[in-house]
Amino acid sequence: MAAESTSFVGNWREWTMHTDLWNFALKLYARPGVEPACLLWQDLGGDVCLLLCGAWLSARGVAANEQRVRQLTELADDWQTEVVKPLRTLRQSWRDKAGKDPQLAGLREQVKGLELAAERILLERLETACKDWAATPEAGLDWISGLAPEGAGAHHDALHRLRVVMLMTQDADEGV
Repeated sequence: MAAESTSFVGNWREWTMHTDLWNFALKLYARPGVEPACLLWQDLGGDVCLLLCGAWLSARGVAANEQRVRQLTELADDWQTEVVKPLRTLRQSWRDKAGKDPQLAGLREQVKGLELAAERILLERLETACKDWAATPEAGLDWISGLAPEGAGAHHDALHRLRVVMLMTQDADEGV
């Protein structure tokens, strides 16, 4: 995700209710501590687009449940496997050589742009799938736990860190 900022009006929840997932993701990703938390999530095998979608839904007061988590995960899995991950793998494999070859560096930047475009498409698809889910007071499964990759429970400290970063970001924007 690129670190771009968007204008912010009102408190976090109000702003979140009136913004799309893409702009929410850009704003959140640019906040201190979020990028490293997302990369940690990715290192654990998680999908950062799903994590950002879960943060958006949480900020909107939409409760997580197994059916919703499954729906979003199924939607994201194929796109990640077929589109995003191959682009990321190619870009990462060129990292060292691109430092010595300006033409390859240019191609690598183009691949990075394609990777970002693919992530944006995924976020748009995720938003379409869940945009009509209403905010509810019900508690239960939280989005980070629900969207955590299999086996991530062993890394409960990392998951806790992700929750803290997301809450701190929300609190900072609400002025808490």
